[in-house]
Amino acid sequence: MIYLAVLVVLLGCMALLDARYKLFFVARPLAATITMAVGLAYFLAWDVWAISLGIFLHRESPLMTGIMLGPQLPLEEAFFLAFLCYQTMILFTGLLARGRHRRTAGRADPEEDPQLVEHERGPRAGGTA
Repeated sequence: MIYLAVLVVLLGCMALLDARYKLFFVARPLAATITMAVGLAYFLAWDVWAISLGIFLHRESPLMTGIMLGPQLPLEEAFFLAFLCYQTMILFTGLLARGRHRRTAGRADPEEDPQLVEHERGPRAGGTA
C-alpha cells in the first residue's frame, strides 16, 4: 500500500499546483479530462503491448497492494501513469503560463507602452499640477 499511497499524495500535490496556478484541470476541465484520458489509455496500451512481448514483468513487492488490473499489470501502474501524464501537463502548461507572463511583463516597459510614457511625464503642458 505504501507505493499507492505515495502516488496518491503526489497526484494530490499536482492537483494543488493546478488549483493554485490554474494550469490544467482548473483552466480547461473538459480539454484536460480528454487529454488525461487519451494519455492514460495510450500508456496503458503501451504497457499491455510490452507485457504481451514479455518486456514488462510484474515482480511481487511488499510495498504494493497486489491488486492486478490484468496479467502482469498492477493497480499502481495505472496510478503511476496518471501521475506521469498529470505532471507532464502541469509542467507544460506552467511553462506556457510563464512565457505568457514574461511577454505581458515586458509590455510594462515605459519605452514600449505610450500610455505609460504619458503617465510618467505627468500632466500635459498647460494643465494644472
